[in-house]
Amino acid sequence: MNIQEAINNGQIKLKAKNIKTAELDCQILMSKVLNKDKKHLILNFHDKLLKKHLDYFNILINERATGKPIAYLLKKKDFWKYEFVVNKEVLIPRPDTEVLVEQVLELTKNKDRLHLLDIGIGSGCILLSILKEKKNFYGTGIDISNKSLNICKINIYNLGLIDRVKLFKSDIDNFNYGKYDLIISNPPYIKKYDLKCLEKDVIDFEPKKALDGGINGLSEINKVINKSSYLIKKSGFLILEIGFNQRNEVKKILNNNGFYIKKIIRDLANNDRCIISVKI
Repeated sequence: MNIQEAINNGQIKLKAKNIKTAELDCQILMSKVLNKDKKHLILNFHDKLLKKHLDYFNILINERATGKPIAYLLKKKDFWKYEFVVNKEVLIPRPDTEVLVEQVLELTKNKDRLHLLDIGIGSGCILLSILKEKKNFYGTGIDISNKSLNICKINIYNLGLIDRVKLFKSDIDNFNYGKYDLIISNPPYIKKYDLKCLEKDVIDFEPKKALDGGINGLSEINKVINKSSYLIKKSGFLILEIGFNQRNEVKKILNNNGFYIKKIIRDLANNDRCIISVKI
C-alpha cells in the first residue's frame, strides 16, 4: 500500500466516526509515522509504505477513531512560539490561552526581575512561554498532580529553564511559599453539570480535575483569588482565565478580596477570556 492509499483508508475510518478533521488528522499522523513533513507526503504520495509504518499508522488511526486528541497521539502541542510535551495528565494548551501570555508581556514590558507564580501549572505552557520571552523573570509553579509536574519538568528541561523555575506539589489552600509580583492561573472553571456537554475528545480524554469548577464553576476560582490576596505583593497583578459567562461573578470575588479590576480581555471568538486585576 502506498502513502496516499493509506491516508485515504484512514480518512474513511475517521469519517465513519464523525471526526470532522479526518483529512488533516490523517496527514498529521502519517507525517508522524514517517517523520516527514506534509510537503514530503504530497511529493511522494505513490511511495510504498513499509509494513512497520503501515501498522503504526493504523494503530494511530484506530486510536484517533476513539476520539483521542491528536496532541496526545503526537505527545506534543505547539503553544505561543514553543513546543510542549503533553499527555493525558495535562490539559492540551489552547490558542485562546495565549491571551494570558500576551497580557503578561504587555503589562511587564518595562519590568525587570519579577517573580511569577502559576497556580495549576499543568504542562507549564503559560509560565514557561513568559519566561522564555523575559530572560530576567523567575517562576514558581504549583499543581496537585505529581504526574502533571513530571510533564512540566520535561518542558522546563527542553526549554532550558531549569535555573529559573521552582515546582511544588500542593493545592492552593496549603501553599504559603513566597510573595509574588504577578500571579497567573487557568483554573478549572466549567460547571460540574456542563462537563457532559463538552466535546467527546475533551471530556473522555483530558483530565477532569483540570476542567471541573464545581457546581457553579467558581469553586476553584474562588480559592485561587482568596489565596492570591495573601501571596501577591501590593500593586501586583493577578491574571486569570475565566469562562465566557463568568465575568460579573469573578469581578465580585476579586473586589471582595482587595483587587481592582484593570481590564477584561476577549479571545479569538470574542468571548471574555482573561481578567486582569491589581492588588490594592
